[in-house]
Amino acid sequence: MLTSERFAGGILTRTTTNDWRLILRKLALLAPVFALFFCSLFATAQQGDIAFSGGTLVSSGSCDFVTGLCPEKGGFYPDVNADVIFHKREGFEFDAAWKGSQGAYGGTGGQPYRPLLFSFNGMYQPRLSKKAGIDLLGGIGWQSTRFYLPFCTGTFSCSNFTSSNHFLVDVGGGLRYYVWGHFFVRPEARFYHIVNNTDVFSNSNVVRVGASIGYTIGPD
Repeated sequence: MLTSERFAGGILTRTTTNDWRLILRKLALLAPVFALFFCSLFATAQQGDIAFSGGTLVSSGSCDFVTGLCPEKGGFYPDVNADVIFHKREGFEFDAAWKGSQGAYGGTGGQPYRPLLFSFNGMYQPRLSKKAGIDLLGGIGWQSTRFYLPFCTGTFSCSNFTSSNHFLVDVGGGLRYYVWGHFFVRPEARFYHIVNNTDVFSNSNVVRVGASIGYTIGPD
């Protein structure tokens, strides 16, 4: 890992701006692929949902002064998610969540970093009433943790970070309530088991808690 006082100056601000552009660019590249996938599924689906959420990560433990590793927790995590639901209220969901601002690895003055979490899940949406329901899901995905550098890497393009990637499994759920027409709010929680995450953080289990605002495409 690298630490530099230059991170406290203009370089940190510039990498933060560049990284938002990289995230949006990657999501823009993935969007047509997932749009085509979800459109093909939606052709036979009963409904589809798209939602935007915000939350934070929580996990147990504190920094280990021997290894220098800290728990993966804290910070604001935006999330984009979409699902398609078929007969018997079963379907599929995809979501992408990322740390909204760079953290300081190991504490104040540490190397800037940002985790990104992606997952593809099976979903079950039992209804409680006309306005309320439960969203239950579970599946697989991956975490990419980016560590930012004060210089570019790569032969053909400039990347100002290196990545540590890990496979994950997740389960979660939320309580959906329609506040107006097809618009809903959903308090939610997600548990991730990130395989071999202890090479970067002090634990492999994290929970993301937050809430979504979304819209349902389909019948009332």
